[in-house]
Amino acid sequence: MSLSGQYEFLAQDRVVFGVPAAQAVLEQAERLGAQRVFVVSSKTLNRNTEEIKHIRHALGERFVGLFDECVAHVPRDSVLKAAAKVRAADPDLIVTVGGGTPIDTVKVLLICLAQDLYRADQLDDYRVRVNEDGSKVIPEVASPPLRQIIVPTTLSGAEFSKIGGASDPIRQVKDLYIGSEIGGQAVILDPALTIHTPDWLWLSTGVRAVDHAVETICSRQSQPFTDATCLYGLRMLNASLRINRDRPDDLEARLNSQLGVWLASTGLGRVDWGASHGIGHQLGTVAGVPHGHCSCVMLPSVLRYNHAVNADQQQLISDALGHPEALAADLVAELIRDLGLPETLQDVSVKRAHFEAIAQGGMQNMMVRSNPRQIKSPEDILEILELAW
Repeated sequence: MSLSGQYEFLAQDRVVFGVPAAQAVLEQAERLGAQRVFVVSSKTLNRNTEEIKHIRHALGERFVGLFDECVAHVPRDSVLKAAAKVRAADPDLIVTVGGGTPIDTVKVLLICLAQDLYRADQLDDYRVRVNEDGSKVIPEVASPPLRQIIVPTTLSGAEFSKIGGASDPIRQVKDLYIGSEIGGQAVILDPALTIHTPDWLWLSTGVRAVDHAVETICSRQSQPFTDATCLYGLRMLNASLRINRDRPDDLEARLNSQLGVWLASTGLGRVDWGASHGIGHQLGTVAGVPHGHCSCVMLPSVLRYNHAVNADQQQLISDALGHPEALAADLVAELIRDLGLPETLQDVSVKRAHFEAIAQGGMQNMMVRSNPRQIKSPEDILEILELAW
């Protein structure tokens, strides 16, 4: 047979939508029998809005603690700081409210709890490594002593993944960590909670979700199930994100974007992705570029770089975006432009002086090494950076 493969479903019980977040959090805590619930959130959401207060009030005596000092790009020390707070509170469930930063913080934190890690260097034993030949080494991770349920406030899709990222500032590399039970046991999609998310962050993480869909469809391991869900999710995102920009208070459109993310995330951690995500990890670590902006400035250029080897798959993207006669790279670039987001590395303050560190670190990234058009050396990464410049 020409087609073979497998699909691994997450250790995720359910996705809840159409229910206010505070109510849904309490319902899930009750369903799971949780008596001691710890909340991890973004600082802004906790200190500048009433949303975390509503969740704490709903939990009542179940609430045992809060951590709101998550740091962008998830440096290792911030994970250890959060882990110490969780250990001190001794919860039986974590509720994570926010975007990819708090979600990934908790994912890696759960590995620290599972493996009894207290120092940053101990995380080296559990990060995904890439051999010289491009093959991956994925360390085995024990089941954590508790799980998290997630209320996402961006469109990053981290809530639908068993992969967490944390940055090593010494090596200037964002490492990936994989554990079957570090992701969300349940996900709660409440568009009303996302109104507080800055427009640039909401829309740019929406492009991140587009990137999830595109790199799944274009994967060297593409398969019918993920193609079907990601193509439909791509259509939903293409329509809803434009409404989000014009009418940010339209909750139905915001929920459609959230549901589009769910569909676009079915390839996350299950098929090989490519250089848009992989180089994007390095842009964040080396140059401080936000995750969503990484996809904005890299995805069209990576599509152009890969076109020679996966033109048929890219044609599916053009069809889904409603213009089969146009190149997928041009259509994605047009969406990014329509959303008023950055389009080049210069737009996000990446400098040529950053290129060498981005290229060297990128060769240690499993997604760079699984790019559809093989990347064999830092020079190949430099070629893509020039396209995006």
